[in-house]
Amino acid sequence: MANEAASDVSSTGATGAAPVAPKESQEAASAVSQAAPVSQVQTIPDMPPVIDARNIYSEASGPEKMSPTVANHLTRIYVPNLRGNSVSVIDPTTDKVVDTFKVGRSPQHVVPSWDLKTLWVTNNSEGHADGSLTPIDPVTGKPGKAIDVDDPYNMYFTPDGHEAIVVAEAKRRLDFRDPHTMALHQSVEVPKCEGINHAAFSADGSYALFTCEFGRYMAKVDTVNHKLLGMLKLSKGGMPQDVIAAPDGHKFYVADMHADGVFTIDGDKFKETGFIPTGVGTHGLYTNRDATRLYVANRGSHMVHGPRHSKAGGVAVIDLATDKVITTWPIPGGGSPDMGNITPDGKHLWLSGRFDDVVYDINTQTGEMKKVPVGAEPHGLTVWPQPGRYSIGHTGIMR
Repeated sequence: MANEAASDVSSTGATGAAPVAPKESQEAASAVSQAAPVSQVQTIPDMPPVIDARNIYSEASGPEKMSPTVANHLTRIYVPNLRGNSVSVIDPTTDKVVDTFKVGRSPQHVVPSWDLKTLWVTNNSEGHADGSLTPIDPVTGKPGKAIDVDDPYNMYFTPDGHEAIVVAEAKRRLDFRDPHTMALHQSVEVPKCEGINHAAFSADGSYALFTCEFGRYMAKVDTVNHKLLGMLKLSKGGMPQDVIAAPDGHKFYVADMHADGVFTIDGDKFKETGFIPTGVGTHGLYTNRDATRLYVANRGSHMVHGPRHSKAGGVAVIDLATDKVITTWPIPGGGSPDMGNITPDGKHLWLSGRFDDVVYDINTQTGEMKKVPVGAEPHGLTVWPQPGRYSIGHTGIMR
């Protein structure tokens, strides 16, 4: 176990728990799942209830948990090509690209909206002034008119669905916006969080942890009152990437591309609690459908821009009951697995091959994989549709 790293900016220590969600939110959630009674987790107002306190992902556990909202959505993989300024659209039944369309400059992620009705392409222009969000209609798979937004590297949604959080990476800022019009509500400055990019939310929705890619820090943010609660410096490494909440919504896993592994963090206490070595260039994190395993994409390099065909590129699988790596899947011939998601049945893990201009279709039972050529430098692809009541954002983190 790693030494606990102390927070160098004091945290309030409070989780900001609020009364349980109102009756109408509970009824809406119950319409999707009657599998288990509502737990006693106290959530922020208007957030759908936590059905199982042991597993915040219980309502996204398989195809039977599909929302009626996505019933007529196309089954597609949407791949943003960072250097191609485009999105490649793949039919996963054939592993073929069936469409490619232009979007804004430097598209980073394809982000499902909280209400599951829109897929947003975050075109951040890598810090330039012409950032935008391109909406995709998941019924047709076609893009709509872009909305000008400052520096949208990534995007999340508060668990109550009231606001989008645009992660302005180059600005070291979080912009809380209307989730439909993207009108700005309020900004939270995070000056010590250089390269702020990925996030995960607590079980009750009251706070989120954000990674600081170029600063070795984690930031804890109050999602209700829109304020920075504290900063935590990791004990080693120095390039935290993706972060995901454990099934209990209190423990968090943080991929660090320089540490070559995954840190564990107690989110409530905001303390580092352990470290799991996984492979070179640890980057993306995704749970399987029953939230018992964690898929870890190891990009194969410590470099931000390459190299191509890294022999060290692969995927590690962590048993979440023991926090031990139980198997690894190397990329045949080398590769650069980055961001993605799993299919509704959990049988396939799709990841972008960031520096190889391909995406990987990985069989989660055998580790066998196929490569599908796409545009230049694919990044945060999404697999759609996904089971679940609502989307937290990123590449489709569902609850």
